[in-house]
Amino acid sequence: MSTIFEAPAITKNFINGELANGQTDTIDVLSPLDGHVLSKVVISTKVDLDEAVKAAKAAFPAWSGLTLKERVQVFFRFRTLLEKNIETITDIVHQENGKIKSEARAEVLKGIELTEFACSLPQMINDEIQEVSKGVECRTTHVPVGIVASITPFNFPAMVPLWTIPNAVALGNCMILKPSEQTPISAIKIAELLKEAGLPDGVLNVVHGNKQIVEDICDHPDIEAVSFVGSTKVAKLIYQRATFNLKRCVALGGAKNHLIVLPDAHVDMTATNVAASMSGCAGQRCMAASAMVAVGKVDHIIQRICEEAQKIKVGDNLGSVISGEAKERIENYITEAENQGAKVLVDGRNATVAGKEGGFYVGTTVIDYVKPGMKIATEEVFGPVLSIMRTEDIDEAIRIENNSNYGNASSVFTQNGSLANYVMDRVSAGMVGVNIGVPVPREPFSFGGWNESRFGVNDITGKSSIHFWTKLKKRTTKWNPEARTNWMS
Repeated sequence: MSTIFEAPAITKNFINGELANGQTDTIDVLSPLDGHVLSKVVISTKVDLDEAVKAAKAAFPAWSGLTLKERVQVFFRFRTLLEKNIETITDIVHQENGKIKSEARAEVLKGIELTEFACSLPQMINDEIQEVSKGVECRTTHVPVGIVASITPFNFPAMVPLWTIPNAVALGNCMILKPSEQTPISAIKIAELLKEAGLPDGVLNVVHGNKQIVEDICDHPDIEAVSFVGSTKVAKLIYQRATFNLKRCVALGGAKNHLIVLPDAHVDMTATNVAASMSGCAGQRCMAASAMVAVGKVDHIIQRICEEAQKIKVGDNLGSVISGEAKERIENYITEAENQGAKVLVDGRNATVAGKEGGFYVGTTVIDYVKPGMKIATEEVFGPVLSIMRTEDIDEAIRIENNSNYGNASSVFTQNGSLANYVMDRVSAGMVGVNIGVPVPREPFSFGGWNESRFGVNDITGKSSIHFWTKLKKRTTKWNPEARTNWMS
C-alpha cells in the first residue's frame, strides 16, 4: 500500500501538550482498506480523563483571559498548517477510515473552511451596548463556558473534530476531544498541528477510549458542555446523561434522508446527484441519500440512476465501509428487503477488491419497490444503498418523509420552482435542498437537523454554535451620580 503517513505503533492520548500512555489496555485499529492492523490505540480510564481535565483547568484562566482577536491568531496559523499538511492528513483519513483519497482531501478542505469561520469570529461577535437610562449603560458580552468536551465519530475523523475545536477553543474554552476508537489518528495529528500553531498546552487534550470514557465525560463534574456526533441511539443516551448531570449538550444523531423526485426533474442532473449522494463516503455520512421517493412516471430517471451507480466501483471511486460488522449489517438490510419483495436493480453485495481481499467493501446498491414500513426504508443503513419508494402523489411523498423519526435533510428534484418551495415548506427536516443530493450548508450557515437527528438547542457549526460555546453576561453600569434618576436608574 502506497502511503505518505506511517501510523504509530500505538496511538496515545494527547494531554497537556504531550503524548501520553493510557492507564490500561490497547485495542487494534484496523484499516478498512485491507483489514490489516494499522495501529493500536490506548483505552483511557477515568484517571486519564482526570489528568486531561486538570490540564484544561490549569490552562483555562490564561487562555480565556486573552481577547478573542488574540486567540484566533492561533487558528490563522493552524489554517496555514492544514494547507501545508493536507496530503498527510488526507492519507491518514484514507488509511484509517477507508474513504477514497479525493473524499479524504475534500474532508480536510472542509476543515480548512471551518477554521476560516473561527478566524472570522472577531468580526461576527460584537457586544451590544445601550444607554437604557440617563447615565446607565447596559452591555452584553459572550464569555466561554469553561471546560468542554467533543465526542466525534469514525466517518469524518478530521472534519467533525473541526466542527467543534476551532469555534469552541477560539471562543475561550478548553476542550477534551474524544475521537472514535476506530479512527483515532487524525485527532492526534490535529492536536499536534494546533500545538505547532501556538495553542498553549492544556487548551486541547485528546483522550481515546470506548463507551466507558464517554460515560466518564458525561459524568465529570468539571466538564460544563458536551457535543456528540454519532448514531441516534447513542445520541439520546449521551444527551440524557449529560443533561442529567446539568451540562449543556448538543447531540447529533442519525438520519434517513429522503430525495423526492418529480417527473419533470432534469434527468442527468438528478441521476448524477442521487448516485453521488447515496455512494459518497461509502454512504457513511448522515447527509447521504438513503431513501428516494419516486413520484409518478420517473422510470427513465431510475434507469439513469442505475447507470450512474454502476459506474461507481469499489476500490476505484468507492471506498470501504468501516468494519466487517458494518459490511455484514448493510448486506443483511439488502437481503431482508429482497426477501420482502423489493427488487434489487443494482447489487453491491459480496464486493471485493483485488489485492485487498481482507478489506470491507459494499458496492453501490439500488433497490426498487421498497415499502415505507420495511426496515431498510425506516432505519439508517449507513452504506452505499438507495431504497426507492413509489407514489403517485406529491403530498404522499411528503407524508412518507415526515413519518420518519429523523429530520436531518431532504431534497426535491424538479424544474418547477413553485413545487420546490411547496416541498421545502412542508418536509420536516432541518436542512433542505432543491436539485442537490447533499444539502449541507456552507459556513457561516450552521449544520444541524431536526427531530431524532438532533438533541439539544443550537446547531453544532456556524453562527448558531456561538450560543452553545458561550454564556451571555449582562453588565449594567452607572458612573454619574448627578444624573437625574427615575425608576429605570
